[in-house]
Amino acid sequence: MSQDFRPVLPEALDQHPKPIDRIRKRLRSSLGLFLKGSYGFIGVSRHAIPTMPPWKKRAMFFVREPDLIREVLVRRPSDFPKGGVMDAMLRKLTGYSIFVSNGEAWARHRRIIDQAFTHAGVRNVFSLMRDASDASIVRLSAQADTNEAVAMDEEMTHFAGDIIFRTIYSEPLTSEDAHRIFSAFETFQGIAFAQGMIGLAGIPTNWIWSNRRAKKMAREIRDVLNGPLQRRMKAVAAGEPVPDNDILSALMTAVDPVTGTRFEGDELLDQIAMLFLAGHETSAAALGWALYLMSHRRDIQDEMRSEARAALGDRPPQFQDMKRLEKTRNVFREALRLYPPVAFFSRDAVKDERLGDQDIAPGEPVVVPAWLMHRHTEYWKDANGFDPARFSSPETRDAQRNAYMPFSMGARVCVGAAFALQEATLVLAEIIRRFEVLPVPGHEPQPVSRLTVRSENGIRVYLRSVD
Repeated sequence: MSQDFRPVLPEALDQHPKPIDRIRKRLRSSLGLFLKGSYGFIGVSRHAIPTMPPWKKRAMFFVREPDLIREVLVRRPSDFPKGGVMDAMLRKLTGYSIFVSNGEAWARHRRIIDQAFTHAGVRNVFSLMRDASDASIVRLSAQADTNEAVAMDEEMTHFAGDIIFRTIYSEPLTSEDAHRIFSAFETFQGIAFAQGMIGLAGIPTNWIWSNRRAKKMAREIRDVLNGPLQRRMKAVAAGEPVPDNDILSALMTAVDPVTGTRFEGDELLDQIAMLFLAGHETSAAALGWALYLMSHRRDIQDEMRSEARAALGDRPPQFQDMKRLEKTRNVFREALRLYPPVAFFSRDAVKDERLGDQDIAPGEPVVVPAWLMHRHTEYWKDANGFDPARFSSPETRDAQRNAYMPFSMGARVCVGAAFALQEATLVLAEIIRRFEVLPVPGHEPQPVSRLTVRSENGIRVYLRSVD
């Protein structure tokens, strides 16, 4: 574990691969689209989308210039709505929810969900996050000092899912349900991504054989989420006392001030499925990468441990302690930079556009590649290196403003960004003040991007208790 450690990069496509290799790698991971030598490119680049004759040739456009990115995401979001490919990938799981909706439907979704997150603010749910963190520490303690590798990607999925369950339902996520969700989503996102890449080529995906399996995995996840929802609805109908300070309570009672409508029936479950997906999968992915990065830097772990012990002592964390854990928070922010859970944000042009030096036709995808911007050599010194301290340096202010977007930006910025930063800071501080995180010799995670950036072969570490 040394400062010479270099975080693992995805396998890049060769500059001139055979067509079958290009298609295979694109289906395996969208990170394969990011060619060698592309991290310093500025502007808008055009990439042909493979299509089958005699279909019309199509292209996708990568936007890598900060002002043009703001044009797409901030200043003119209605001219660049969420793409149809993302809707096709997620519709089976989340329905037409806020993550994929557009126009007036999205505006209504956002108005209601904003009420729910205002109701359940980060301060209000801190005790629930701490309960989930405590449960995670108990599970990890049982695996520490055993000379057995700990599957941190799975544990962080359980932890993040547990937080979402507690903040939405006021219930913990059981180990059985956590395993069901983890297994089903691993399968679902692999299929969904492959279908998305096929859909980019304009090929209908409804008849693809994997569609049936994707629907089955989506039902498996939705069944887990629907259980506590149905229990709550029955309790309300029976006039029984129910929690009134969680997200579900707010989602069930919030009224859109414009239309006077509420989330009901399947629409309510759709929004819960979206919140669960966005809230647990993205946080879990980033936390797994943070622990991988930490495992190779004992010096950073020592700094984090000293900070946590100074801020927390031997007592349970409190909400006001979080602002004192700057080094820990910066480790997570650096993990988000190096391995952003969502590698790219895809939008569709609705009319003829010209961005930079490129003409874009209606319906063509416009992609903001967070992965590339986060490693852009124009903005980041040692762009592929692991350096959490960069987020405390005035030298990176421009980079943070122009080339850092783990939660997107503009009107569609992630509504749960503050939740994610708080839960990550909390659990990393709790882990590091109890354990040393060690790499497993011979195990190197292989980053791939499907719906989120995960390790294809998992993230394994050893845990050793510290005094």
